Amino acid sequence: MNIIKKIVFIFVFFSFSTLNAKPVPNSFADLADKLMPSVVNISTTQTVKTTTNQFPFQFPPGSPFGEMFKEFERPTERKASSLGSGFIIKDDGTIVTNNHVIAGAEDIIVRVDDKEYKAKVIGADPYMDIAVLKVKSSDKFTPVNFGDSDKARVGDWAMAIGNPFGLGGTVTAGIISARNRDINLTRYDDFIQTDASINQGNSGGPLFNLKGDVIGINTAIIAPGQSGSIGIGFAIPANAASNVIDQLIKFGETKRGWLGVRIQEVTKEIAEVEKLKKPRGALVASVGERSPADKAGIKAGDIILEFDGKEIDTMRTLPKVVANTKVGKSVELKIWRNKNLISKRLILGRLESSEEFKEKKTKKRSEEKEIESLKITVRDLTQEDVSSRNLRRNSKGVVILEIRSKSPLLNLLDVNDIIIEVQKKPIDAINLDQTVSRIIKRGEKTLLLTVINKNNQRRYLGVKIN
Repeated sequence: MNIIKKIVFIFVFFSFSTLNAKPVPNSFADLADKLMPSVVNISTTQTVKTTTNQFPFQFPPGSPFGEMFKEFERPTERKASSLGSGFIIKDDGTIVTNNHVIAGAEDIIVRVDDKEYKAKVIGADPYMDIAVLKVKSSDKFTPVNFGDSDKARVGDWAMAIGNPFGLGGTVTAGIISARNRDINLTRYDDFIQTDASINQGNSGGPLFNLKGDVIGINTAIIAPGQSGSIGIGFAIPANAASNVIDQLIKFGETKRGWLGVRIQEVTKEIAEVEKLKKPRGALVASVGERSPADKAGIKAGDIILEFDGKEIDTMRTLPKVVANTKVGKSVELKIWRNKNLISKRLILGRLESSEEFKEKKTKKRSEEKEIESLKITVRDLTQEDVSSRNLRRNSKGVVILEIRSKSPLLNLLDVNDIIIEVQKKPIDAINLDQTVSRIIKRGEKTLLLTVINKNNQRRYLGVKIN
């Protein structure tokens, strides 16, 4: 009798589990056939300017003859190209991709099936790494729809289509591995993590659910040692992306909400002192003058627990919630101040119109730095570079923008190569010149550089400097 009960229990349990589980697809072929015409391959070109020496010799670093013969340097130009993916969202040829795929491009070529079209940029947002393109053609195209990415669950099937390594029309499948990933790539990180194979060239391509709806835009991977995919890829959720895409199509730019505070994490120790039951919210470190927060009476030391009815569980939640709120909206904030809960109401400003935003843009333009000791021009490696080149998350270093004819690096390195270490010590644009100058003054004759080339290969390079 006990054996019969066990058999019945097992049968009932198995039947219940089967009814509630999503079926494993026998094949992705039908879905891939349907979606392939909506996924495009993107190739871009841009001109890289360098200077070359007309003489069959080089002057050593610091030589006075270098400046004397500088006028004989010949400027040269070469075309650099990159590859990426995208997908069609309107039948008129409106396409979504990553900003880093088309950033700085002079020509954009979109390949749909076997046809190539020129495309122009409608709008781009480097902060969420999204760009909208428009094909220059009167042809009609097959669009795809955005799905509700909030309904995507960990363990659900996902399929990616893209152009990895220039191999267009590549289909990979896997599951959603995690939600709400923050990898410190942007201030608005909220990635879907997937183990569907994503590689260089997949950037900007779609991540689909089994209904054929786009639930994410493939953007980044983790690749230790600059290798290929190891099954940890990240996609911008469709719901977050849709708001930005709509603004880029309508205005050609973004209009994000702006509060005007600098915030930090609420630690266990701070929560204990402030008599909060647990660490939560965003601690206001400072308030910008004449900002919406300043006008509403928000002060340094306040802890923002709720914004416009949305709970702020961690510091990183606040910028995302504020950015997605309509500019000019009247919002209520719930704040923890002096161990009491109070409310403040304010009219939300626009981030892109704020002095804070304008200062950051000006600072970005002045990133270039001449390294006189090496006769090169560089800029610091940015998070956008880390994303577009699929580097390690915490990569630091400088990107080479120009190599002059007198440089000891001429013919050894190329523009867009990255220097990450000198004598095995990490560097940035500020200390690179100082570091090399000190080495030269000590009388050392060789630099040991750790570099990452345009193929994202890490290597060591010995350079004679005397």
